Amino acid sequence: MSFIKVRFTDDIGDINRELRKSIDEMFSLINSTFTVFQNVWRPQVDIYESPDEIMIVTDIAGVKTEDLYVEVHRRVLRIYGKRVTPAGGNTRYHLAEIPYGYFERNLSLPLPIDTKSITATYADGLLQIRMAKLPLNRVRKIPIQDD
Repeated sequence: MSFIKVRFTDDIGDINRELRKSIDEMFSLINSTFTVFQNVWRPQVDIYESPDEIMIVTDIAGVKTEDLYVEVHRRVLRIYGKRVTPAGGNTRYHLAEIPYGYFERNLSLPLPIDTKSITATYADGLLQIRMAKLPLNRVRKIPIQDD
């Protein structure tokens, strides 16, 4: 039994993108050859947490660095870009299991992070993103001014 994830958001662009992704996933379960024509693919991601930081590793082999983007907004990390097919224009597939074209992953971060500390490295087909956690028990005193 498969489930379709539903995520509520106020951005109509995200709703449209998520709906298309869900429909694509349904068709790929019915017929695996449908994935050849899929417009957006989702790279696999691992998320690790240590006492001081959150680490994200994404499998995006074959993507050129200039076609790869990482953005963070509030507590959402967005990884997107494109992987170009190495096949020439006058070729025919006999087997097509590797997704090409535009990809995107939006990840909700489990904890607040220091956005100035984010580093990203890309080697051996893996994108590794490291983010320092913000301390949850940090108290900030607010000075009160006299009128």
